Amino acid sequence: MALFEQKLMWARSWTLPALLLAWASPAAAQSEPPQDAATVAPEPSQAQDTAVVPEAPPAQDAAVVPEAPSAQDTAVVPEAPPAQDTAAEAAQWAEPAQAPVGDAPLATEPPASEPLALEPSPAAVEKRFESVVVGTSEARTSGSIHVLKPAQLERFERDDPAAILQTVPGVYSRGEDGFGLRPNVGLRGVNPDRSKKVTLLEDGVLFGPAPYSAPAAYYFPLATRMQSIRVLKGPSAIQQGPQTVGGSVEFITRDIPASESAWLDVAGGEYLYGKAHGVFGASTERAGFLLEGIHLRSDGFKELDTVGGNTGFARNEWMAKGRYLLVPEGPVRQTLQLKLGYSDEDSNETYLGLSSADFAAAPLRRYVASALDHMKWHRTQVVLSHELEAGGLAVTTSVYRHDLSRAWRKVNRFRGASIASVLADPTSARNSIYYGVLTGELDSSSSQDALLIGPNDRTYVSQGLQSIARWTATTGSLSHNLELGARFHYDSIRRLHTEDAFLMQGGQLVRTSEPTYTTADNKDSTHAIALHATDAIGWGPLVLTPGVRMEIIRSASRNHLTGTESSGALEVLMPGMGIYGALTRELGLFAGAYRGFSPPAPGQPDVVLPEKSINYEAGARWTRRGERLEAVGFFNDYSNLTDICTFSSGCLNDALDRQTDAGKAYIYGLEVFGEKTFRPGGGVTFPVSLSYTFTRTRLREDFQSADPQFGNVRAGDELPYVPRHQLYATAGVETSWGGLALSAFYVDAMREQAGQGEVPPELLTDALLTFDVNASWNFSRWGQLYLSARNILDEQAVVSRRPYGARPNAPRAVIVGVKVGL
Repeated sequence: MALFEQKLMWARSWTLPALLLAWASPAAAQSEPPQDAATVAPEPSQAQDTAVVPEAPPAQDAAVVPEAPSAQDTAVVPEAPPAQDTAAEAAQWAEPAQAPVGDAPLATEPPASEPLALEPSPAAVEKRFESVVVGTSEARTSGSIHVLKPAQLERFERDDPAAILQTVPGVYSRGEDGFGLRPNVGLRGVNPDRSKKVTLLEDGVLFGPAPYSAPAAYYFPLATRMQSIRVLKGPSAIQQGPQTVGGSVEFITRDIPASESAWLDVAGGEYLYGKAHGVFGASTERAGFLLEGIHLRSDGFKELDTVGGNTGFARNEWMAKGRYLLVPEGPVRQTLQLKLGYSDEDSNETYLGLSSADFAAAPLRRYVASALDHMKWHRTQVVLSHELEAGGLAVTTSVYRHDLSRAWRKVNRFRGASIASVLADPTSARNSIYYGVLTGELDSSSSQDALLIGPNDRTYVSQGLQSIARWTATTGSLSHNLELGARFHYDSIRRLHTEDAFLMQGGQLVRTSEPTYTTADNKDSTHAIALHATDAIGWGPLVLTPGVRMEIIRSASRNHLTGTESSGALEVLMPGMGIYGALTRELGLFAGAYRGFSPPAPGQPDVVLPEKSINYEAGARWTRRGERLEAVGFFNDYSNLTDICTFSSGCLNDALDRQTDAGKAYIYGLEVFGEKTFRPGGGVTFPVSLSYTFTRTRLREDFQSADPQFGNVRAGDELPYVPRHQLYATAGVETSWGGLALSAFYVDAMREQAGQGEVPPELLTDALLTFDVNASWNFSRWGQLYLSARNILDEQAVVSRRPYGARPNAPRAVIVGVKVGL
């Protein structure tokens, strides 16, 4: 959608011939610049960009005027060229000024008589998504990083964040609801349960409900409204915490437009899928605003026994941005920006899956015992930012607050048996009775087969103040891009979990006269100070990036049921070092090492420890215009791997939110990524890409855990939910009239429980190969039709058995949509 919006904005400034030429590219916003650098017009500085230090041009390209970075790059300092002793040496090692890495086709430049006075050029739109790590571009960074740009996000029109993120090597996901409402994402082998081991950000600000006190991400922003997604692994992970073992995922929202812009994206499809997404924004010389809203819905693809009905969801998300230039010109420029957000969800989701036999017979079936399951939540967001730019110094300071209230009413357990155990062996003499009650085939006959159903009511607060300062300078033959960051953060979670007893009578759930039972009533809170410093030091063909992060954490927990209180204190220092060396202009080697860290949740016993590791990576990267090939090996050496028990992993009340120390462990593997855009001419391009991940894991100590994903572990066991092989590939064709793209995704079978050797079928997910296709037609300069077919072969597989039984992936779905702009 961002690319479609850019086309409409450029249309206001171009003559008709130039406009037609621009639409010869299927995605003008990702187009590459003209070859003659001397003809490149200066890029206007947008108000929201004042906090970013612009890129210093290479010495040999003095005629090129630096681009104005985007507001969404405020966490990044674009690369300054390494200091050189001679102009010849600079020419040898400097990156081509007009050769961004990406999959963009060439664009025709507008006539010189009609310069783009208000809008960024296509080259600038593409280039601003390149410089993403302090001091280094994506091509020259000393760590592993992947940026999903607007063209890539629009190519398949996906809504599921997990499906989008799995296109990046080293990112895994455990399936759950098929829609991606609450993704389970892991990086480089970390536990994917509720994405709790990944640092999650939106525009540089933590968005998890309570990132320290309860890191399980029960809220995820709608990916369809994002214009870019950045995945950082390796030494760069210490820039963004508190979770630094695997890395971070940052979602970048839409920019405030430089001129009036409005568009609408409406789509519908199978299972009564619906999407309405609209944006309106405008700017003056001193101020600008953006209003964005999206409604996403589906009746669901699962079929509820006996009673039938809706098994889907409805999501709404609104965002408003405002910007004002306090001091637009002069040696010190200042900008104030306000972002407001509101989100809500109403879904009929459940944790209840199927037995293996029922899944084989009807994978989309849903037992009647889950008929009352229902999730409802709402969230508000406020972020106020001040940006200051003075010469080589840029400072961005933000104050933020997020509030989330949620209540998930769902079937939790039988009074006399575990649902997971019943579904693992539903034909045994004892379990057959419980199984009959789950399916509605038998009536409840005793208090032991009563179903305990109730809401997990939780209220979250996350707020803080953070400031990032960036400074670009040269000392002798060295160039420096220094970043200093400080954040004071507070978050809390209040839990009130209750249960009511229900009997199955005539295929219907009937509540008993028993009183409501409270299973949890507690509050956890955390105050944290996070400091980090990194410096990208350039010297000839080398870029050295030392860094350090410190977390100072104070936590408290109060259990209102028992009247007990506890507190905790923790300080940890996380150093890191990365190095990149250019062998040629296109080819470079990089390596790094850093300390990984994951804090314990409040209220844990004093004997538990934080998760710590020493992580290593090394690889080679080859980049050229429109091309990238990268291979990276990684090795994570854990001194203490931890696990926190959650409902989503199958833990019940006594073990809920308890941490287990798993001790020493190894996680290692290989990541391969390649992309290229073939340009035979005639306005036709063929973008292709491939990413592959190989991963092995090994637990090195014996331990016991109440989490059913672990249980009784012996040294040598492998971790659950880490596929050995994962592959993603795309191929497409794009012209001025539209495009066609095909993708294939393969994920290997995964263990449901830690172990080694042969895996019983009931403790294994299925290997899965799916294909998606997307086609678009630009029927006019102001409109586009698109068709998206997901899982076109309608493959069905067990993607998870947590917490209670086999869960399917989403079936085939065909969606048709239209995008229009005014």
